[in-house]
Amino acid sequence: MTQEKSGLLTPFRRDRKRDYAAGDGAELLASKVRQVLGTEGATVRSSGELPWRTSFGSAIHLLRHQNNDVVLAELGRVYVRDALKRWLPDVQVVSVDVGATGSMLSLLVRVTTRAGATVTVPVDLSVTSVGGG
Repeated sequence: MTQEKSGLLTPFRRDRKRDYAAGDGAELLASKVRQVLGTEGATVRSSGELPWRTSFGSAIHLLRHQNNDVVLAELGRVYVRDALKRWLPDVQVVSVDVGATGSMLSLLVRVTTRAGATVTVPVDLSVTSVGGG
């Protein structure tokens, strides 16, 4: 019998036991995806957000304040796919749906694991964090 993995959820918050909230299954998977996509990874134009691991994260921050066109949408798909492939190798990207409302670009990332857990995580590029709570 295999034991279900559990881990801390992001954004960090307290649970009813006065400890940091932990979760498993789809809740933990969504948290991991948000953590990777919401962390600014090192690129040609930036040095990365985490001083101890500058390469961790994604390049989707480069999409902010750019012309919202077909090229930007495709770059979003590539940045999401590449970051999740590198940092969450057990996760398979099912789809990255791109939406545009005026000048705002948003992504809806759907992923699945080998174990069968599937989640959809919204990514709003008008702000500096990945949504989905």
